[in-house]
Amino acid sequence: MTISYVFDTYAKTAEGRKLHFNVVLDEEDQQKAINYAKHWLTSINLEDAVVTPENCYFYHSVEAPAAMRADIDKQGYAIYKMEGCPK
Repeated sequence: MTISYVFDTYAKTAEGRKLHFNVVLDEEDQQKAINYAKHWLTSINLEDAVVTPENCYFYHSVEAPAAMRADIDKQGYAIYKMEGCPK
C-alpha cells in the first residue's frame, strides 16, 4: 500500500476564472505540487493561471485509487478535478 499526499489547490486565470482541484503525489512536497499544478494547467491551455503556496497546501494523505495510482506512476502526479475544471 502506497500512501499519497493530497494538496488542495486553487488557481485563477487571467480572466478571473477560478479552478479548484487536488494534486496527488507520493511526496509531501509543496513545491512539487505547485509545479505539477502549473504543468497540468499548461496541458489544458491555462498556462496563465496563477498558483501560489497560499492556494496549494497539504490537505491529507490517502491510498490513491487505481486510476490515480496509474497517473502518479506514469507522470509523477494525478489531478482530482473539482470546481471550475474542464471535464
